[in-house]
Amino acid sequence: VQLVESGGGLVQPGGSLRLSCAASGFTFSRSSMSWYRRAPGKERELVADITTAGGSTYYADSVKGRFTISRDNAKNTVYLQMNNLKPEDTAVYYCKTVFGKWGQGTQVTVSS
Repeated sequence: VQLVESGGGLVQPGGSLRLSCAASGFTFSRSSMSWYRRAPGKERELVADITTAGGSTYYADSVKGRFTISRDNAKNTVYLQMNNLKPEDTAVYYCKTVFGKWGQGTQVTVSS
């Protein structure tokens, strides 16, 4: 099982990024998927998750209305579109499978 996140980087406040998490080694379409983040000095927190077919999603209050989780089961990939980014969104972002496999993370830094 492998999860590879990409798309992180440095962006100014108000900017956008799209994170991707490419999955392999398991039946992706049978796993709900989640995005978590860990900011410096803080506990890891759930940002968003999505059910197997994408019919249901969850968002943390801190990102609701700004972030959108989606998935493409044909490409074994889950995405996190992040708009109107704020400095407090700075963190390492991880994707996770329903059975507890984590990716290596991708750094997002929001700064002017």
